[in-house]
Amino acid sequence: ELGIDGSYGREHVVSHALAPFIRGLGQRGYRGCNVTLPHKEAAFRLMDETTELARSLEAVNTVWLDERGRLQGDNTDVHGFIANLDQEVPGWRQETQTALVLGAGGAARAIALGLMLCGIERVIVANRSAERADALLAGLPRAAEAVPLDRLPQTLPGIDLLANTTSLGMIGQPRHGFALDNIKPGALVTDIVYVPLETELLREARLRGHRTVGGLGMLLHQAVPGFEHWFGKRPSVSRALYLHVAADIPAAAC
Repeated sequence: ELGIDGSYGREHVVSHALAPFIRGLGQRGYRGCNVTLPHKEAAFRLMDETTELARSLEAVNTVWLDERGRLQGDNTDVHGFIANLDQEVPGWRQETQTALVLGAGGAARAIALGLMLCGIERVIVANRSAERADALLAGLPRAAEAVPLDRLPQTLPGIDLLANTTSLGMIGQPRHGFALDNIKPGALVTDIVYVPLETELLREARLRGHRTVGGLGMLLHQAVPGFEHWFGKRPSVSRALYLHVAADIPAAAC
């Protein structure tokens, strides 16, 4: 579509091989790479320069070589999550005062930061361990609240946006395991899981009349900045691209 003579592949890299792999990108003819779990934090420490967002999160998922061959790193999870919501639910920022993020991993930290940068007044992070959620939020630009999962029934009635950042609901993983009975009418429900395209959480929310946003759009949007760094052209996340990628993903869990 963009007339680029290039390719994008996948390589399995074990932890002890990460540093030589990253440092040898240029020698192998690569312009850069994406980094996924569990290497995002380790890759951050290998960069020559990083963006402010990456430094805030101490993790990178996008790497490119600049004109001097120096390793540059960014974390585009924030961009991917926010751009996906902006595209699917225009106006969500103005409608959201309180957001609840489920999980206490790197994605939860990125999304909590993104919500803060969007001006969301109140950000709550829920995890089995409130202490782990507290640790996750340390260093973010402003305070957020941490609650244990057993307080969800008391928390759901007051939120405008629910974001699942855990693997619960992914094919091969346990179901999410909590009820949506108390969720505020009209709340927006989003899930970063994209296999299946509609998780059980999203399906339950949709059947209750809530607007829902799946995780595939986040995946596509977070890839845009890296693509531009590597190839010098910025792709658009179109409906045609979404459908092309979605064709290979199960629509729902069996």
